[in-house]
Amino acid sequence: MPSLLVVDVGNTNIVLGIYRGEALLGSWRLATARDRTADEYGILARQLVEGFNDDLEGAIVASVVPPVNGAISTMIHQYFGVDPLFVEPGVKTGIAIHVDNPQEVGADRIVNCVAAFERFGGPTIIVDFGTATTFDVVTADAEYVGGAIAPGLTISAEALFARAARLTRVDIRRPESVIGSNTVVNMQSGIYFGYLSLVDGLLARMKKEVHGLKRVVATGGLATLFEADSEHIDEIDPELTLKGLKIIYDRNRGTRKGRR
Repeated sequence: MPSLLVVDVGNTNIVLGIYRGEALLGSWRLATARDRTADEYGILARQLVEGFNDDLEGAIVASVVPPVNGAISTMIHQYFGVDPLFVEPGVKTGIAIHVDNPQEVGADRIVNCVAAFERFGGPTIIVDFGTATTFDVVTADAEYVGGAIAPGLTISAEALFARAARLTRVDIRRPESVIGSNTVVNMQSGIYFGYLSLVDGLLARMKKEVHGLKRVVATGGLATLFEADSEHIDEIDPELTLKGLKIIYDRNRGTRKGRR
């Protein structure tokens, strides 16, 4: 059975996935490096997916880092033998974008909406914990109507570590209590519970504006960190973006040239 390469290019990480039929065989992460060449990406990617990429029929990419698009496209063409489909204007997604400037909306946000709507219908809110944390709303009519963007958890913590001379770096984790008895726990409490309050506070306000909400689904590398404590997140799906890419590829299958 032919396989499909799906690629989610974020500001911090590039996530690769291989589908065979409807099954996601595996996913892997690379650090996003804007000065990395197509050959460097290609060598790393081939090593990661070796044994899973037999009989590759195509590839699809969602990128929010335009400077690396050329290298990613060349890498897929040269090292995997297919021409990638990029999620961009003109690609059929099944989602109507109803915002002031559709060109500003990151491809990953639309891809997440596609996957969430396919699974839950709408209205649905999607939270993606990445370099930035995004909140997106897709309606019952498959319309993307906007959302919110907040600084990501990691870069928020990094700002604290960098600007406060006497506060050393700590692991980002849930402390046992909100009130800490030492500086390390104080910081962990502020970072974890403070960010949890940001997420739940935004979701509570968004819920007041979204009538008939069916689901709040979260994705991204840090989503599981808040699974137990969030009062508003209903479900965690770490592979939501990869699933959306697969759906979009299938919807555009008839327009693709396939393997070169």
